[in-house]
Amino acid sequence: MKTIEQLELELAKPSEALIKDLTQIEGDIMLLGIGGKMGPSLARLAKNALKEAGINKKIYGASRFSDKALRNELDNDGVETIAVDLLDDAQLQKLPDVRNVIYMAGNKFGTTGNEHFTWAMNAYLPGRVAEKYKDSRIVVFSTGNVYPLTPVFNGGATEQTPTGPVGEYGQSCLGRERIFEHFAHKYKIPMTIFRLNYAVDLRYGVLLEIAKSVKAGKAVQLGTGHVNVIWQGDANEWAIRSLNVCQTPPTVLNVSGPETISLRWVAALFAKRFGLEPQYEGVESATALLSNCSKAHQLFGYPRVSLLQMIDWIAEWVADGGEMWNKPTHFEEREGKY
Repeated sequence: MKTIEQLELELAKPSEALIKDLTQIEGDIMLLGIGGKMGPSLARLAKNALKEAGINKKIYGASRFSDKALRNELDNDGVETIAVDLLDDAQLQKLPDVRNVIYMAGNKFGTTGNEHFTWAMNAYLPGRVAEKYKDSRIVVFSTGNVYPLTPVFNGGATEQTPTGPVGEYGQSCLGRERIFEHFAHKYKIPMTIFRLNYAVDLRYGVLLEIAKSVKAGKAVQLGTGHVNVIWQGDANEWAIRSLNVCQTPPTVLNVSGPETISLRWVAALFAKRFGLEPQYEGVESATALLSNCSKAHQLFGYPRVSLLQMIDWIAEWVADGGEMWNKPTHFEEREGKY
């Protein structure tokens, strides 16, 4: 892939499994918080899958839309966009009622020093949304940050691992889950809690951050020496397909790729592709934020885009000076301070 257009086409390419699953979902789909890193490509993927299936459903996308160009792009792609401040309850209540909601709103970066806003977005707003959409099916984006750091050799936290978030961001995300869970019980709302870490495309993500460091001749920091990643297109697809596995109490899914990835190993692969020697600093910790995603793989299969394919694409993208977003993941953070 050489261009943004090629990247967006790849991200919006539906699988046969997604097309089949969408035929079983009744009603339109609302994406709340569509303006983030994943929302636009998720909406385009859903639109293409519906087109392939010959199904006429509306895809709504709600966001503040501080980026007016993004809203125009989504409008041109057939998404019915709605500019809204979700924390304004009057505006929230005016949103159309739909049968299916994918909840992507939240706050992470800038939490330190602005904790009150993070808690409002991540733990207060979910209650208002659940009341508004109590007659809907809801997929709730969450994060692996609700788990504690776990030993690398354990293979990652499963959905049965007791939660233990480090820092206020992770705590507020657990608050989001608990509030949605409360209303799922109260109103019998079918729901899926979608614990994602870490999504990757060519413009951002853990793999890109490692590739950039290697290309620049910088030492790769090994303190957090292991991660999980998944191609954003696969994560988007699983989010849509998760509408079909919503239950009460909520279905909980860890979402990432199957590998526990060594940063040392990944850096060496990028260095080989760039014709450089990798530089390292520090020693790998015995623990990391890792998820065991066997349950999601059982439901949806393994990701379509492999780890080595991501590495090849990203190496070429970095070598060619492709467009990048200044949105670091801070995957190396071990104190939960974002």
